[in-house]
Amino acid sequence: MPSPKSTAFPSAAQAALLFLALCLCEIVVGAALRDANRWLGLNGMQIGVLSAVLGNGCVFAAVMHAQQLTWRELFHQSRASAGVTLLLVVPPVLLLVPALLLTVTSAFNLLVRIAPLSAWEEAMFSRMADGSVAAVLAVCVVAPLLEEMLFRGIVLRGFLQRYPRWQAIFLSALLFGAAHMNIYQFVVGAIMGTVLAWLYERTRSLIPCIALHAAYNSATLLLADWLDAASPARLMWVALLALAAAVCGTLVLRLMLVAKPARPTSA
Repeated sequence: MPSPKSTAFPSAAQAALLFLALCLCEIVVGAALRDANRWLGLNGMQIGVLSAVLGNGCVFAAVMHAQQLTWRELFHQSRASAGVTLLLVVPPVLLLVPALLLTVTSAFNLLVRIAPLSAWEEAMFSRMADGSVAAVLAVCVVAPLLEEMLFRGIVLRGFLQRYPRWQAIFLSALLFGAAHMNIYQFVVGAIMGTVLAWLYERTRSLIPCIALHAAYNSATLLLADWLDAASPARLMWVALLALAAAVCGTLVLRLMLVAKPARPTSA
């Protein structure tokens, strides 16, 4: 008889198929919206946002029904209340954003020097940062919410039941990076995915994960051009302040979230 651990959903292969099903749903919904666009009058970015929301909704509804998973269990399985998590965990989590932004931006720029962006990739990143309402909603709200629901709420949840802790964290981070389907966002996704997966594993809540993801994406839109134009001296001061904030945030999170070893009981 197979153990519950060996049958937990999803396995790595099932997670890949789940992502494929999600992509297919978004393609189908997007095609339907384009066919109806003579009445809707949407632009390309708006169709993309709606396709993501509706496609994810179909897949999540099917998975949650099959797994008998409630929305409360998906978003917040922690024994601590959602309010306590929001008030105590989210603030130190947000202190990590500046250091993550600098780290990921540096890795991205190094990768671009080694493998320059193609014209198609430049156009894709430009559309994501064009400043339109649809683009801001897609990057700062829709992507953090839907990606955390899928990769931490469903995929990592199953991986933590099926695999050893760090194997589950790194495997989910690699899948998160690969899901972006380009080498540049793979690197970004793998770094961010590891941090987000550790955070979920410690808190069993999507609240701090969504907050970190949304804050990072928002900071990328707001500060990417400023970082590129900043002088080396200014960048050094920014890096020092970001490092100090990250150290403070990490120490607080470690104090609150890292499990302490049990003391041996006397005979």
